[in-house]
Amino acid sequence: MKIEQELLTQKAIELLQQLIAIPSFSGEEDKTGDVIQIWLTDFGVETQRQFNNVYAFNKYFDESKPTLLLNSHHDTVKPNAAYTKDPFNPHIEDGKLYGLGSNDAGGCLVSLLATFVHFYEQKNLSHNIIMAATAEEENAGEKSLRALIPILPKIDVAVVGEPTLMDLAIAEKGLVVFDATVEGTPSHAAHPNDNNSIYNTIEVLNWFKNCSFEKISDTLGEVKLTVTQINAGNQHNVVPAKVDLVIDVRVNDCYSNKEIADFLQKEAPCKMTPRSLRLNSSAIDANHDLVKSGLILGRKTYGSPTLSDQAALSCQSVKLGPGHSPRSHSANEFIFVAEIKEGIDLYIKILSGFLTQK
Repeated sequence: MKIEQELLTQKAIELLQQLIAIPSFSGEEDKTGDVIQIWLTDFGVETQRQFNNVYAFNKYFDESKPTLLLNSHHDTVKPNAAYTKDPFNPHIEDGKLYGLGSNDAGGCLVSLLATFVHFYEQKNLSHNIIMAATAEEENAGEKSLRALIPILPKIDVAVVGEPTLMDLAIAEKGLVVFDATVEGTPSHAAHPNDNNSIYNTIEVLNWFKNCSFEKISDTLGEVKLTVTQINAGNQHNVVPAKVDLVIDVRVNDCYSNKEIADFLQKEAPCKMTPRSLRLNSSAIDANHDLVKSGLILGRKTYGSPTLSDQAALSCQSVKLGPGHSPRSHSANEFIFVAEIKEGIDLYIKILSGFLTQK
């Protein structure tokens, strides 16, 4: 049974409104998971679930074929204090659908779900399709896509739904967060001290400011290192023993996270401890057939500086979806209804070009 694209689009928008109305902070997505399962079941799709990860296989799944993963997340961050609209009241004004998670990544999620339903009963596709609506993306949690991947069949290529204005992010920077410590000698402020940890930090901050990495990526540019937090002292008359820094490093595809960590731990003029090395950069061959299918339709390619669940994947993957990344995590978040309509249309056209190749 072929379902009309117009109906799918209408149902997708209605689903997004349902999802917005349900709080689904990372780790608390059980109710949105229920709604997604019901939505897919209403279209005759058999669903499965691991924690709050909802997934399904296309009807004619064939183990002899390679597999395409369609993935986006249904968790959200918490609304920030600058909201003037109710973040859980989905409503449309001037063509904009407002609500927490509408842009990141609700519009992408419902568009991919509609696309999956479109292809669900089609025979003779070049690839199997797995749809995964996953949890805990925003906090890179243990019950996110990375928990689901080990129980799925081998994934050969993936589309990760994040807002890209439906251009193709063919590479994505990795992330390593470091806790750094600058040490000194604690003392009373009234006495001389030539090993003041706060003064010692000036040299360290200048080192970080001037730190650069030799290899520059064609798609992702330079490695970006930024000092984002600093903390020291708790009394006006005491020189603290140490200053704590947090360093955010966005890693291009020329380096592994381990290489970055090894370099900084050896060369930085302070103690450096990485929190995790698992969030590596991601990429897909610019000549991959999936990318070519998008280029034929006039879509652009670029390298993305922001992190997504691509970091959980070991296969080639592209980040692609309706909406605009700068709206993510903003106050009064929204997505244009027209972007969802265009997103579903372009997802279907791009995948049609890829999945029906001879």
